[in-house]
Amino acid sequence: MHDISTLTVGLGTRAYDISVGRGLIARADDLIGAFLNDRHVVVISDSNVAPVHLPALMTACARVGRRCDTIEVPAGESSKSMPVLAKLLEDILALGVDRGVVLIALGGGVIGDLVGFAAASLLRGVDFIQVPTTLLAQVDSSVGGKTGVNAAAGKNLIGAFHQPRAVLADLAALDTLADRELRAGYAEVVKYGLLGDAAFFEWLEAHGGSVLARDDASLRHAVTVSCEAKARIVEADERESGKRALLNLGHTFAHALEAVCG
Repeated sequence: MHDISTLTVGLGTRAYDISVGRGLIARADDLIGAFLNDRHVVVISDSNVAPVHLPALMTACARVGRRCDTIEVPAGESSKSMPVLAKLLEDILALGVDRGVVLIALGGGVIGDLVGFAAASLLRGVDFIQVPTTLLAQVDSSVGGKTGVNAAAGKNLIGAFHQPRAVLADLAALDTLADRELRAGYAEVVKYGLLGDAAFFEWLEAHGGSVLARDDASLRHAVTVSCEAKARIVEADERESGKRALLNLGHTFAHALEAVCG
């Protein structure tokens, strides 16, 4: 598949591939079929993403999975909470799953964090796959294994490190993304240039307009280089005891501003 960029997050026996390209959701059976073959698959999405992207993913999963179910949660940050997590876990268990189940997170960062934490908690840990549908999730939250929900005391204070088995970053999912959301993701892309990749930063200065115009080649390069940068940091410091703290550039103050501004 020459139209797909693939890179590996090297974590020994927990290593996984990140695939970047167009039309990956519809080809999920080819790309992640080895993880789904003859297994119970549960796709979790939200009320905004499901109507747009769920049918294609379910068609692909049905070609390889033994059984494929879906669960939909409300869209928005409010779903990244303990009550929604508890209901999600109960809904998954009601499907009669066992430890061979594979959860798929189809959506933005909220869905990825929520489903990842559900996978870490369910039956003491099951496999999950990230299918991020926003630029921000494709270059940040879907990579690295940070999962969790918010608490009254602050964001992301309840969670676990639980690496996905694969990440599918489908550029076609960005076609329907609001311009504001695309710019939010682009800010995260720029961060990787600021963190020590002068050549990438200069490339963004020259091609940033093309990225924001959703040019396929530019988007693919931006997402691939960003994921590569994050992967190398995660490999060196998976549990954020040192170098990985660099990835919090902008996040700490942003979370405080979000809390103040609602």
